[in-house]
Amino acid sequence: MSDILSIKDRTAIVGIGETKFAKHLEPSEKELACIAIKSALDDAGIHPSEVNALSSYTMESTEEVEIARNLGMGNITFFSQIHYGGGAGCGCVLHVAMAVATGQADVGVAWRSRKRGSGARPWATVGARLHDNWKYTRPYGLVRPVDEISLLTRRYMHEYGATREHLCNVAMAVRKHANNNPNAIMYERTLSRDEYMSARWISEPLCLFDNCLETDGALACVIVRADRAKDTLQKPVYLHAASQGFGPQHQTMTNYHCEDPLLGPSWATSARLWSLSDIKPADIKVAQLYDAFSPLIPLSLEGYGFCERGEGAAFTENGAIEIGGRLPVNTSGGGMSEAYVHGFNLINEGVRQMRGTSTNQVTGADSCLVTSGEGVPTGALILRT
Repeated sequence: MSDILSIKDRTAIVGIGETKFAKHLEPSEKELACIAIKSALDDAGIHPSEVNALSSYTMESTEEVEIARNLGMGNITFFSQIHYGGGAGCGCVLHVAMAVATGQADVGVAWRSRKRGSGARPWATVGARLHDNWKYTRPYGLVRPVDEISLLTRRYMHEYGATREHLCNVAMAVRKHANNNPNAIMYERTLSRDEYMSARWISEPLCLFDNCLETDGALACVIVRADRAKDTLQKPVYLHAASQGFGPQHQTMTNYHCEDPLLGPSWATSARLWSLSDIKPADIKVAQLYDAFSPLIPLSLEGYGFCERGEGAAFTENGAIEIGGRLPVNTSGGGMSEAYVHGFNLINEGVRQMRGTSTNQVTGADSCLVTSGEGVPTGALILRT
């Protein structure tokens, strides 16, 4: 791709902010969003009046005009929203970065605010969710996202010999990372292999500890041009490459229309991502991989090229995805042990790793892969120092 068309290293994340995470928080989603965005702007040393680009999720209940008015922003010259829930986070950052890199805006903010812990469950309104392909599965038991992912997990186990021991490796790794992170919901709650193996089923073969948390909270980040980034308060974290993608004949979560349902959206996303990047999988020393459910980690390890097909489960053995392993993953605890806010905490943790301020800092990490939801149309970022 011509350099004039590329956004490679032309923008940087210069501010991150978040609220505390809990099962229940009193503020509304709008108030939580404003708290997180203002915190991110303060982190960067940028006044709200300078912001002129906004991006969030279509599932975000807060509206751009409400955010801009409440925080005292000026003229907004770019705004967008990205579909598919957990698949949206990296796309929000990408859209803002493209707007800033092309001169459509100067200062952009991406955010996610959610009261998943104390709010309604999406599947509680299943009667309103029987349109399109879902009408062929919801009445027959695939009601919740965990039911859909459990189906893919069974297929993965059948095809490649993955076991619950491998899923346990994932759950224990992210819990260990959360145990070092005072902001994580599971900060003081350890997890043993025996506890994992004896846990109740949620949707077999996925047990309680294979699932993300139900969390209230909000997060945000601030993006500016690379030349301006040097004048902000924090060490700039450059957006080296980014992409979005999903494959042909995709069906959200179950992917049952495809000849191979285990070739999820990460494969389409990563092909574009690495083609745009000077940094390759072998160069990545730390990754933040979307973990609404534990099997998404081995699937993502394969899809983003850290191992061959069918090797993702074995990749998790011998502490390989823990601090000190070959590729530490979700070093803040991720969606399964820090907080579940549709994956935006993975973006902020990627920034902290590049700043050198993570509670589980990976020595020598100068680049970080961040991904959004595997199983749905998704996105990914490569951050660098």
